[in-house]
Amino acid sequence: MRPSKGAPAAPGREGLGLAPRQRGRHRRLRVAALALGSVLGLATLAFVAGFMVFVTRISAREPVALRSADAIVVLTGGASRLNDGVQLLADGYGKRLLITGVNRTTTADELRRTLPASPALMECCVDIGHKALNTWGNAIEAAEWARARSFRSLLVVTSTWHMPRALFEMGRMLPEVELIPYPVVTDRMLDAQWWTEPQTAKLLLKEYLKYMMAQAKIRPAQAVAPAEAPRPEGPQASATR
Repeated sequence: MRPSKGAPAAPGREGLGLAPRQRGRHRRLRVAALALGSVLGLATLAFVAGFMVFVTRISAREPVALRSADAIVVLTGGASRLNDGVQLLADGYGKRLLITGVNRTTTADELRRTLPASPALMECCVDIGHKALNTWGNAIEAAEWARARSFRSLLVVTSTWHMPRALFEMGRMLPEVELIPYPVVTDRMLDAQWWTEPQTAKLLLKEYLKYMMAQAKIRPAQAVAPAEAPRPEGPQASATR
């Protein structure tokens, strides 16, 4: 029987298969989107959980009971770190002090004027390191200094939020040396509710990212400054050795 002129034409073979192919493609896209969303969700959850663990490791108080060590290492980055490190040296918690990461343009005399220490103590027992450019460089500089003097234990002085990364980098460079943390707590870290302070929360998040990068061995291209010409001998240079 011939179809009437107004009746629609029967679908061909291609038309019959078009809808199932589209449905299959859409199904695969939905599965891929769900899988990607699940992976991103788990990654976000892991990141947040890791960040919270990281924050709990940051002390909100400076240590009350402290053991002595062979020497003290201060990582520059804040005046409080330097003052606390020098005071620890004066109180006999270490026989010698390294201030690592000092700006190369800062002289021993300039640094001496800013620290609460006697000139005699600075002359006899304080070494100033100008090589380190970052935390990794601090660890390299401290390792060279400690091994040259056969130190077996070090008091590590740095800001409380910086301590996990500092200990990680120094522990990698000095696995045979005992590292005793002395976290310096600034006013912004005294508030336990850090999440209410945007600047503090941003600081902690940024440090957590740097800590993760250090663990993954993603580091700056340069850790220490290039070697420079020897400094002149004299009273000013004696504190830099």
